[in-house]
Amino acid sequence: MEQKSKRLPDFSQSVNLKYVKLGYHYLITHLFTLFLIPIFIVLIAEAMQTNPEDVYELWHHYLRYNLVSVVTSGVFIVMGLTVYIMSWPRAVYLVDYACYRPPSHFQVPARYYLERCQGFGDLDESLMEFQRKIVKQSGLGDETYLPEPFHDLSKKPTMATARAETEQVMFGALDILFSSTSVKPKDIGILVVNCSLFNPTPSLSAMIVNKYKLRGNIKSFNLGGMGCSAGVISVDLAKDLLQVHRNTYAIVVSTENITYGAYPGRNKSMMLSNCLFRVGGAAMLLSNKSKDKRLAKYKLVHVVRTHRGSDDKAFKCVYQDQDETGKVGVSLSKDLMANAGGALKINITTLGPLVLPISEQLLFLTTLVIKKLFNPKKKPYIPDFKLAFEHFCIHAGGRAVIDEMEKNLDLLPIHVEASRSTLHRFGNTSSSSIWYELAYIEAKGRMRKNDRVWQIALGSGFKCNSAVWVALKNVKPSTNKCSPWRDCIDKYPVQTFVKQ
Repeated sequence: MEQKSKRLPDFSQSVNLKYVKLGYHYLITHLFTLFLIPIFIVLIAEAMQTNPEDVYELWHHYLRYNLVSVVTSGVFIVMGLTVYIMSWPRAVYLVDYACYRPPSHFQVPARYYLERCQGFGDLDESLMEFQRKIVKQSGLGDETYLPEPFHDLSKKPTMATARAETEQVMFGALDILFSSTSVKPKDIGILVVNCSLFNPTPSLSAMIVNKYKLRGNIKSFNLGGMGCSAGVISVDLAKDLLQVHRNTYAIVVSTENITYGAYPGRNKSMMLSNCLFRVGGAAMLLSNKSKDKRLAKYKLVHVVRTHRGSDDKAFKCVYQDQDETGKVGVSLSKDLMANAGGALKINITTLGPLVLPISEQLLFLTTLVIKKLFNPKKKPYIPDFKLAFEHFCIHAGGRAVIDEMEKNLDLLPIHVEASRSTLHRFGNTSSSSIWYELAYIEAKGRMRKNDRVWQIALGSGFKCNSAVWVALKNVKPSTNKCSPWRDCIDKYPVQTFVKQ
């Protein structure tokens, strides 16, 4: 790939006013609620200061002669308040979540990975050198995981081995989740599963229903082909469903299948995914029950989704297809980083008005308007997102993406430490990577009450999706023996990839 294709566009040179409008549209939709709250507070305060004599005078001189009007007005007021209160969005809480940690014998040191690649195809020295270069620059360490067919070449990738991998990951994460909470499988009312490449019949969601004997009226959904950002999409879908189905729990499962997605051919653009993707998955328990606020770790604040599928180049920059010999793989276009930058720019600019302090918004808008109307060469002010968030979970898609996000958003090394560490320790686990990153922050003991977390992920289509959470309490490091960072958190950050 050309060097320029490995970098995101400079956000300071490509911010557009129309994307700011999207963010303010999100904000204005909730302005009516913000406007009414002070009015209710003033009315209640005035009512509390009214003495009995004033009430009697009001009744004697007016209300008793207009009883019908008073009753009618009272009915309408009560009805209006009822409708208004019922229309309030229900708070969505993240009660707990679990990340799957594969057994240690599935680990693949870089040298071992390159040796085994010869078993998946007749690769000449130039192709092996290409893979060595990618692996060296990828940011992956020597403890990432690949599934059983990679370690035992007698077990060819089949539908059965792909099912076995997915069951191991999904059930492993769910077993941890159910064991760490008091919620029983029968309590779950909503199930959302996302996996891009592997979508068997019956579906992955049906496999979970069968395994845990979930109830017959469960609302289950299976999302396929939506890439690494599908985890945020699944959370958004669960959030919307929790607004309709009250007093219930939702389970979200995010995973990817390496067995089914491995590419056995010689096309370099399709070989890239073999070098980056590794086994992983996560399960999240969401609730709309007010009583769970006391038990939950986080509250969902915002979800912002950006889809650039209407652009042909963006649509095809991550594309599953057959190579010239008929072998199926996912190709990564040389325009990937440029399209990722476009989606990121829209998403970040839309999110800004929802999360940034008013001072940052005014500075940003002022410089943007000056640039638009008076000085096209003026460099726009890039808001300081460090004022909006304490923690950043940037999808561990590759070292280049993390590097460019750090540079463009002017982040500090500690802000991208969770992303770099996750990429190094677990590789690109697709849609579940942002949960390994959140687990890293918790394992380091850094999560405090009211801390804000930004999860941002990129995916095929091309999509960029963000989720914003706020911590409801000081989150202690997990003592669960199945924690993904158990026995290894002290090794991080690795000095070779953390800038000093």
